[in-house]
Amino acid sequence: MDADVRQNRAPTATVDRGTFSRRERSAVDADLMRRIVLYLLLAVAAVLAALEMTLARVGDPSAKEEAPWISPLRDMDDALARGDFSTATTARHKADRAALATPAWEGFLAVGDGALRLGEARGARSGREHEAHRAYLSAMVRARNARSLEGTLRVTDAFARLGDRDMVEQGAHFARELAGRDDKAIDRVDEFVQRWAGGERSSNVRVQ
Repeated sequence: MDADVRQNRAPTATVDRGTFSRRERSAVDADLMRRIVLYLLLAVAAVLAALEMTLARVGDPSAKEEAPWISPLRDMDDALARGDFSTATTARHKADRAALATPAWEGFLAVGDGALRLGEARGARSGREHEAHRAYLSAMVRARNARSLEGTLRVTDAFARLGDRDMVEQGAHFARELAGRDDKAIDRVDEFVQRWAGGERSSNVRVQ
């Protein structure tokens, strides 16, 4: 009789072990699936965050890369504020090299303005005017090559502030050429000429 009982119980034990094994595998599979889903969600979140940052940079002009001459000129101004003229002069030369390395007219315009600030801080503005003039000439060439009316007028304005009437006339002539038949551009040039023709520094501005 005991043998019969053992024979009857043996299959039950086998069934229980088989049932437990299937449940265990199901639990492992479910856990693995949860982990996969979690990793996928984290990956999607990371991609969305990166995309959001990229769009924010594109839509925010302030997030654009800074022009290479800006940092040296900032260092120059900081040095001038401390009265450290040696460091300021070195920084201005760095800005000049940075402007030379790009085709942009804005760089040399900023460098020329920086040279004048350096001269004024040392009480010798006239001593730096030749450096400013050289920088403005480079800026004018680049603005004209880029066919930039904005650049040409701004550089011409810088020459006017130096009192260089010849370059003001030349710059205004370049601006006329760039304006072509564009009425708005022509009005901008006319406004510039009228403004400076009425001032002492460029009272003889003549534009054909």
